[in-house]
Amino acid sequence: MRIAIEYEFRCASAVRGVLDMVRNCPSKAFLSLFVLAAPLCEIAGSPVNAASPNILLVLADDMGYGDLGCTGSLLLKTDRIDALAKSGVLCSRAYVASSVCSPSRAGLITGRDPRRFGYQANLNMGSENYGTRVDLLGLPPGEHTLADHLGAIGYSTALVGKWHLGMGDGFHPQERGFQHFCGMLGGGHTYFPKPGNNKLERNGVPLTGFSSPYLTDFFTDEATQWISKQDEVNDEKPWFMFLSYNAPHGPLQATEEDLALFSHIKDRKRRTYAAMMWALDRGVGRVLDRLDELGERENTMICFFSDNGGATGNASWNGELSGTKGTLREGGVRIPMIWSWPGTIPDAQMHDGVMSSLDLLPTFMAAAGGMPLPLGPPRSHEDKNNRKKAVSLYGEYDGENLLPQLSGEQVAPRRTLFWRLQGQVAILDGPDKMISLSHRAPQVFRPTEDAGERDDRFDSDRTRADELFQLLGKWQASLATVPLWGSSPYWSSQSAKQHDNYPPRAEPE
Repeated sequence: MRIAIEYEFRCASAVRGVLDMVRNCPSKAFLSLFVLAAPLCEIAGSPVNAASPNILLVLADDMGYGDLGCTGSLLLKTDRIDALAKSGVLCSRAYVASSVCSPSRAGLITGRDPRRFGYQANLNMGSENYGTRVDLLGLPPGEHTLADHLGAIGYSTALVGKWHLGMGDGFHPQERGFQHFCGMLGGGHTYFPKPGNNKLERNGVPLTGFSSPYLTDFFTDEATQWISKQDEVNDEKPWFMFLSYNAPHGPLQATEEDLALFSHIKDRKRRTYAAMMWALDRGVGRVLDRLDELGERENTMICFFSDNGGATGNASWNGELSGTKGTLREGGVRIPMIWSWPGTIPDAQMHDGVMSSLDLLPTFMAAAGGMPLPLGPPRSHEDKNNRKKAVSLYGEYDGENLLPQLSGEQVAPRRTLFWRLQGQVAILDGPDKMISLSHRAPQVFRPTEDAGERDDRFDSDRTRADELFQLLGKWQASLATVPLWGSSPYWSSQSAKQHDNYPPRAEPE
């Protein structure tokens, strides 16, 4: 392998420590500390390893588990994403941190369970509609992003597409480690933006023109152009791009040309969804083609997945899984994840061990040859004792480096994952999963044998149910803060209905 799985780089931590000393030191000591910090900053500002790869994270939005050819669809066309899976590892039991967009993204971008810092619900309304402090409505300042970690060791960083992690001061992507941003700050957008009527920007400047009239194609244009620029400006410097498509999230809108390819699908909504997925697949293919043209494909580690399972309103299909977006059943939190890095990660592999979107941080840093930045101090609204206890129980970050598994050097370890959302809590511990809704007794399932979660094992194995309930209670008691905001109670009611009303079904026609 071109990288060492175990790494020792700690310069970023050292730099942070010195800078903290500078902020608090007497003025006459400033010069000596500045002299000390300068060489450390020089080290942290350059790539740790000459072989550090480019890193491309491609995220779909509300994509159904079964809506790829490689995960079971017989009606949709996803040839390029399927080929990406064949070029690496398709992970069938990957999970996201939440079954709705915003907290899911908060987890994947920080490598921390978002409930640990109070990020439990979606951000879907203006600040005047939330009963909380405006300065808390977003990814808490001080929580490091993937761009912070990788930027600290010399990566160029960019985000193209959807942000959905806060819109006020301190939350903008360019205040959170991304040197370049083109997209929207909110959670959704029309797919046919108008020059004088849109919510899109590029580096803080509102957009008044578009290279392509369809938003998915426009985001692809922006991504390929930025990647090409990196090759022109400094082809020795590695880059990290978060290509955050909003497709196939609603509204259901597609071009007439794309719709014409799916006349065989009778259901109108499903036909539009298929066309939107085709545009997403086309975009992924164009980015891969650009990497090939630049000779960067083997030097680029790629990860593709969806921020949560398929939604009730976008005609998506979760395959053999029960539940939807907004529930804690498998169809809400389990997603197919693809890893590809030719020459380092073997091709044509299937992986059925448990993985998490929280694993991105340690995996990316292992590939880059760096160490994550240390956590900042507890915030004013956090319980310091609980913060300390949680770190001792679960560590500063929640994920695991996946490279040994992806390379075939290590078998998948036993994992424990937690969720809490809209009147629901859940735990996956080894093969067993408990879901508890506020209005009913807990349920226990074994997804390895029962992906559709039809067989409730709560009564048949009360000893195991009690163990899961205790682990879940211990986790909840360790959290450092209450949720910083909540969704409307309407969504708790909707989650309860969707929990029961979406069993596995055949692919819509």
